[in-house]
Amino acid sequence: MTTLTTLSAARGRAGSPAARRRRRTGSLLGLAAWLCGIAFFLPVAWMVLTSFHSETDAATNPPSVGAGLSLHGYREFFGATGGGVSPWPPLINSLTASVVSTLLVLLLAVPAAYALAIKPVRKWSDVLFFFLSTKMLPLVAGLLPVYLVAQNTGMLDSIWLLVLLYTSMNLPIAVWMMRSFLAEVPVEMLEAASIDGAGLATTLTRIVAPVAMPGIAATALISFIFSWNELLFARVLTGVVAGTSPVFLTGLVTSQGLFLAKVCAAATVISLPVLIAGFAAQDKLVQGLSLGAVK
Repeated sequence: MTTLTTLSAARGRAGSPAARRRRRTGSLLGLAAWLCGIAFFLPVAWMVLTSFHSETDAATNPPSVGAGLSLHGYREFFGATGGGVSPWPPLINSLTASVVSTLLVLLLAVPAAYALAIKPVRKWSDVLFFFLSTKMLPLVAGLLPVYLVAQNTGMLDSIWLLVLLYTSMNLPIAVWMMRSFLAEVPVEMLEAASIDGAGLATTLTRIVAPVAMPGIAATALISFIFSWNELLFARVLTGVVAGTSPVFLTGLVTSQGLFLAKVCAAATVISLPVLIAGFAAQDKLVQGLSLGAVK
C-alpha cells in the first residue's frame, strides 16, 4: 500500500504544472544548444567542403554545394604543382613553439599553483590578482617594446623568441587553472606522503600529478591552442626563418586574388593539429574543466 501511494505521488509530481514547465524549459535549452552548435559547425564544414572543390567551383556565387570534388587545393598548398612555397617549415615552427612553450608553462605553473593552493603563501589572493593583471594589457600595447628588445638582442625572426613570448602569455591563465585543479587534491594524501618522508619533487610527481592529470591535460591543451593560433607577435617579429602557420596562411592572400580552394585547404590542414589534440585529450579535457567546478 505504501509503495502504491509513493508511486501515485511521484506520478502526480511528474504531471504537475511546475514539472511540465521544467521539461519544456529543458527542451528549449537543448534545442538552443543544438542550434548554437550547428551555427558554429557550419562554417567549419563549409571550409572543409570548399577545400575539396576546384578554384572555379569554389568561386561561384551562389556557392555550388554539389560541385565535383578535387584535391587541387591541397596539391597547391603542399606545392605538388610546382612553384609554390613549402608549408612544412611554418608548420614545424608552429609545432616547436607550441609544444616547447606548453611544456615550459606546465613546468612553471604546477609548482606555482601548488604553492598557492596546497601550501598557501601570505596574501595569495594578491598573487593571483597580479597574475591576472598581466592579461589586462592589450597585446598590441606591448608590441613595440618587445620588438625593440628583440631587435637589440638579435632575436628577431627567432623561434625561441616566440617560445619565450608564448610561455609568458599563457603562464598566468595556466596558474589560475592549475590552482583550482590542485585545490581538489585531498590534503590527507599529502599529509600521508609527508609522514612517509616524501620531498617536494616526489610529492608533485607521484602524488599531485596523477590526481590532477585531467586538469594538467586541460591546461596543456588550452596553452597549446593559444600558442598555435597566435598571429600578432608571430606576424611582426618573424620573417622567413621563424614564420608560423598563421603567418603562412595570411600570405596566401596576394594581389593576384583570393584562391578560395587553396586557402580553405590550408586552413583545414593548419587546424588539424589542434583538432587531433582536442580529440585525443577529450575525456581528460572534460574531467579537467569540471574538476575545479563548484559542486
